[in-house]
Amino acid sequence: MLSIKRLFSLFVISLFLGGCASYDYPSQVKLGDTMIEASGESLAGDVVVIPKDFAGQQTLLLFGYVQDSQFDIDRWLIGLDMTETRVAVYEIPTIKGMFPRMFKTFIDGGMRKGIPKALWKGVVTVYADGDKIQRFTGNQRPNNARVMLLDADGKVVYFYADGFSVNALNAVNALVKS
Repeated sequence: MLSIKRLFSLFVISLFLGGCASYDYPSQVKLGDTMIEASGESLAGDVVVIPKDFAGQQTLLLFGYVQDSQFDIDRWLIGLDMTETRVAVYEIPTIKGMFPRMFKTFIDGGMRKGIPKALWKGVVTVYADGDKIQRFTGNQRPNNARVMLLDADGKVVYFYADGFSVNALNAVNALVKS
């Protein structure tokens, strides 16, 4: 049973995390542009610089800004698997604000508990550059994942922010195969 003190602490943390969000950035993504540079850390502990560390291969980035976007990301991952789309895929939880950075260890630990260790390298959490990414990709309708396909040079060849759809999945699949 939760004590009153623990319950109050969870309430305060949720207020801080909720208060750090701003969902009014329209997307700035233009096809053919190079993805902006941002750094994050995989759940395995590796520092990852986007798009530099993905150079030389097509890469699909699935950005999520709130916990509820995981549902959308999971549908994309299942769809990619079912259609046998062969591309490097990274989940990019992107959390902006000072307070979430203070709870980074707690947040990442929670994600590690729900994700098999074999997949930790494919989940790159972005904190310090979270606002920068959200301003670039837009963060209106935050429950929708932002789906971005980069070519081998880090240029955006596909971008979609309207939630999972079979048509969008087929478009990604066609681009990966071309």
